Amino acid sequence: MLKKLFKPKYVPYDTKYIELSEQDERNIRTITDDIRNYITRSDKASNVNYHTRDAHAKGYCALKAKFEILDNIPKEYAQGLYAKSGIHDAVIRFSNGASRVSPDRKLGLAQGLAIKVFDVLGEKLAPGEEDSTTFDFNLINHPVFFCNRIEDYAYISKLFLELPEYSEKGAIGKAQLAFNWLTNYGSRLPTKESLKTFKTLGGFTSIEPKNTLLYDFHSQGVVRHGEYMAKIRVKPTEASNEKVKRRDLDLATKEEAIRPLIINEIREHDYEFEVQIQLCRNPKKQPIEELTTEWKESDAPFVTVARLTIPCQDVPDDGNFDIMENLSFTPFRCLEENRPIGNLQQSRLKAYQIASETRHELNDVKRQEPKRLKEVFDKSFF
Repeated sequence: MLKKLFKPKYVPYDTKYIELSEQDERNIRTITDDIRNYITRSDKASNVNYHTRDAHAKGYCALKAKFEILDNIPKEYAQGLYAKSGIHDAVIRFSNGASRVSPDRKLGLAQGLAIKVFDVLGEKLAPGEEDSTTFDFNLINHPVFFCNRIEDYAYISKLFLELPEYSEKGAIGKAQLAFNWLTNYGSRLPTKESLKTFKTLGGFTSIEPKNTLLYDFHSQGVVRHGEYMAKIRVKPTEASNEKVKRRDLDLATKEEAIRPLIINEIREHDYEFEVQIQLCRNPKKQPIEELTTEWKESDAPFVTVARLTIPCQDVPDDGNFDIMENLSFTPFRCLEENRPIGNLQQSRLKAYQIASETRHELNDVKRQEPKRLKEVFDKSFF
């Protein structure tokens, strides 16, 4: 009876989590300069005839989808985007998290799910796109990130871009990576923070190999959720999970192992994810600034607020390559009520903008945001 009477309290949103110092701004310029420089040479780095993203460079497929915001959501969860129920068109992009385009066995299993939801009214935060009617999610199949603050990401971001080079050197490369990560390229002694972030990086190697459709996808960082603060998870429904016939991932004998598993399933049946919100209840147990810390579901449960449905559809073998490459996704193409928060996340505003602008300019492709799903799959749009 006491449990039924107990109403959980949620931590209110605080604007301090979006404030930046002058040093933060300088570090963001360092990060964006490194991103721009990498994208300029990304065609040579991946040995392809186009310039890639600095992360999630290899897309697996772009698919038509539906994003349904549920009704009768508890008021604490019906905030911002989720305040009004309804069904929206959407397009999604599955990708590998690495900075290179290579055979799947060389890239690791960190994979992304980007979602673009159409017909979302309200001013957006992406610079120059305030009037956009789209809303983006950038999610990954691992609950935590490998860095917490802008000051550390100012050098860790460069290390991330160089990970394939370290990997190719085998044991020596791993030792060099550890030294540079822990000491900021030899400029200081290892710190408690650098040890923590390097340990978290290692967690990405434990991702289970399986069909991409079977993963949970996470925001990793925290977002404002109207009056509160939250993390996001997109989780396959049990019914959809059971539909998947091609469950095992064979990286050893196939260069392109991941894309066919996804598109062959979608050619045969629809698929559904639950979009879930995890509200912060205790900032000590659910820290806002510690992206390396997973919020335990036992302390802060997830509540389903929407459904993402991928209808059965005809997908070309290349996974709709041109669409994957020419679309842009940024977590700041969002409403103020649902913005990313926390120190490190503020760097993503400029990082995603610079990355997209640079990539489109170098590829000689007009950078434009679609207004309707139909435009995305119209060959004349990009």
